Amino acid sequence: MDAAVRRALEGDPLPERGVGQREALAALTRVLAYGTTDPADPLCAGHLHCPPLAVAVAADLAASALNPSLDSWDQAPAATALETEVVAALAGLTGFAPGLAGGTVTTGGTESNLLGLLLARDREGPSAGRHRVLCSDAAHFSVRRSAALLGMGDDAVVPVATGTDHRIDPGALDAVCRRVLAANDRPTAIVATAGTTDLGAVDPLAACADVAREHGVWLHVDAAYGGGALFSDRLAPLLHGVDRADSVGLDLHKLGWQPVAAGVFLVRDRALFAPLTHRAKYLNPADDEDAGLPSLLGCSPRTTRRADVFKIAVTLRALGREGLGALVDRCHALARHAAARIDRDPGPGALELTAEPVLTTVVFRYVPHPHPGECPARHADLVNAELRRRLLTAGQAVVGRTEIGTGPGAVRLKLTLLNPYASERDVDALLHAVVAAGRAAERDL
Repeated sequence: MDAAVRRALEGDPLPERGVGQREALAALTRVLAYGTTDPADPLCAGHLHCPPLAVAVAADLAASALNPSLDSWDQAPAATALETEVVAALAGLTGFAPGLAGGTVTTGGTESNLLGLLLARDREGPSAGRHRVLCSDAAHFSVRRSAALLGMGDDAVVPVATGTDHRIDPGALDAVCRRVLAANDRPTAIVATAGTTDLGAVDPLAACADVAREHGVWLHVDAAYGGGALFSDRLAPLLHGVDRADSVGLDLHKLGWQPVAAGVFLVRDRALFAPLTHRAKYLNPADDEDAGLPSLLGCSPRTTRRADVFKIAVTLRALGREGLGALVDRCHALARHAAARIDRDPGPGALELTAEPVLTTVVFRYVPHPHPGECPARHADLVNAELRRRLLTAGQAVVGRTEIGTGPGAVRLKLTLLNPYASERDVDALLHAVVAAGRAAERDL
């Protein structure tokens, strides 16, 4: 497959003489379409990568054509005002106090996690002991990467045990905080996850907030996936306690149906952005701000910054919370349907559900028949890995892969259902294709 894509790209990327705008655009668009998985296809369900709404795509094109940059007011007066309004609206959805909260649009959950740890680290300045970041053992890998980028070292991240529900154990979190303090180190931040990448688990946010308050620790909630539940009356209670966080990361190119990138980072008090405050004479002179020309330069680590807020603003106004909530509920219903179908026919030659879906991901595996002379768990791993590759290379379906636990028998398959226009019949067809590929893989291995 990779070789086929490379053959389609044959040609000098920087010829001495150009081929012309129309020909270059047409040729490379064909290649991009040929070599891209389509998230709008109901059989494309491998990742937290949504099919964007048409209205958001159109808005994204308008933002590209006008090309404002949000590093100074004079480049983007309307976009600056829009970002301020959108941030305030999403902060209100999160439960932060109106008029006090602040935020910025980011490239996604990774940048939001980086910002949360940066502000936590710099809140009180230098302190004795090593920085420690506490999070569940199911937290996103970007937490560890962010700690390393911020000079804390990736070993600064201390994983906290989760329960059988894959949520952080508040008692274990409190014990780890106490252990860190006893070692004369500093628990700089607790990162609670609202929607783990695989199982969609939501940590007990209120209990995490209790621990954070008791020990004076910054609480950042990574709600890149689960934050979309706030649009839904049915699912919003999953995030009870999120309003007690110091910072929250949302990601609307997941359960917000935006073209990438569309992350949002929120803080309960915009004064917490102080560590990012910087004045550049050619961008945000103080007298301009005093005269009513506000700058967003101090809300982001980036300088030139695309107006990604525009597509978000258009979508929020077009659909409203109720319309977006209906899309969230639809995807959740598809996940529940998939789980019920998987659980219907257990046993060899069929599928086995790993856990009931919380949001819109469904984790499961194909159960092969016993193979003479082969460890059953290891054989199951081989078959599941192979069936996924077969579906992918045949261009038939994109199914996710992950591991639950360690050692033989850990490999799992995953459906990430973010297409609200898919039907139950589409989900049934996808599961049927997985079973057929599993049976074929069994015969050949």
